[in-house]
Amino acid sequence: MKLYHFPLSGHAHRTALFLSLAGIEHELIHVDLAAGAHRQPEFLALNAFGEVPVLEDGVVVIADSHAILVYAARKIGPSHWLPDDPVAEAEVQRWLAVAAGKIAFGACAARLVTVFDAPFRAEEVIARAHATLAVIEQVLEDRRWIAGTDQPTIGDVALYSYIERAPEGNVDLSGYPRILAWLRRIEQLPGFVPFQRTRAGLEA
Repeated sequence: MKLYHFPLSGHAHRTALFLSLAGIEHELIHVDLAAGAHRQPEFLALNAFGEVPVLEDGVVVIADSHAILVYAARKIGPSHWLPDDPVAEAEVQRWLAVAAGKIAFGACAARLVTVFDAPFRAEEVIARAHATLAVIEQVLEDRRWIAGTDQPTIGDVALYSYIERAPEGNVDLSGYPRILAWLRRIEQLPGFVPFQRTRAGLEA
């Protein structure tokens, strides 16, 4: 497998993290976004939206980080990463949707302001991030993993990157002890790879 990747992208990190946690051999291919490599015809042939990550598995090409997580989880066969039980799978899919929506327009957007100078209203996206984190903190009151499973799932992986680096977007995590404990549990998993840090926001 080849994973087209950019180290400061949380979307790319979640896919690289999962491939490593799952022990799936892959080659990381750096896409130089600053140089516009994602707008070149050869990359647009892989993903017409010009976004990372993209997974190339022989003749199969999968774009979108969550699609990659689902594909890779199914590729390795039945496992705790994406349960076959319909209730557990629905719960995992729920958290994939949270990562794609509430996290993307909250903690992720706040980080985009400080790291990439994105034109979002900082106060608005920070408030949105805290609203989502408050719910996750409550959910983790009686759960070790986000989907309520005995072992981690791709739901945990999907949420991890932008929550862990939320302080770069001036989103303070100190008031969320259960989230902090959950982040540390993920970091203790065999095969864990960290998300590249920047000196931005509260991390400056």
